[in-house]
Amino acid sequence: MMVLNVVRILVFAVFALSALAALGSWAVRTRRVNPFGSLGQTIRRMTDPVLQPIERWLITRGTNPQNAGWWLLGISVVGGIILVTMAEWVIVQMVRLASAGQAGPRGIVRLLVYYAAQLITIALVVRVIGSWFGKGRTSRWMRLAYRLTDWIVEPLRRFVPRVGMFDITPLVAYLLIQWLLLPLIMRVI
Repeated sequence: MMVLNVVRILVFAVFALSALAALGSWAVRTRRVNPFGSLGQTIRRMTDPVLQPIERWLITRGTNPQNAGWWLLGISVVGGIILVTMAEWVIVQMVRLASAGQAGPRGIVRLLVYYAAQLITIALVVRVIGSWFGKGRTSRWMRLAYRLTDWIVEPLRRFVPRVGMFDITPLVAYLLIQWLLLPLIMRVI
């Protein structure tokens, strides 16, 4: 867990530096700090190497390059959240793998069942979100999600009625996997 704390501290440091860069850039741009004074020039010298690529990117997109500091701040926040989440996920997977290895073959089988259930759950979510955008079974990007979930969704369609124009079968399949099948399989193995 020490690695995770180091990642969190580094992410916070990047966020703090991004906030200072955004604030300094704003202060110089709005002339709260004299752009020709020593402080203004120091701020520009320190922030320009980071902000100029973002400004160029914003110009090519047709947006205001003066917002580059706030874009930097947003990128550091979102990137930091993703980085911390990924670090936590990797650590949890390493702990799961270690505990499954200590439990022997039965523990490894349980872990594989857990991963399979999670993969099917993700495929169900992808299937539902894809249907919102009109991507169905024939879409190249959706075929795998349908192949992974048809075994549970199609038989349920015979029993689960539509709710108005909504097909709630994937939701029922998700609940079955999360609440009934996975705990039952984990107890049996």
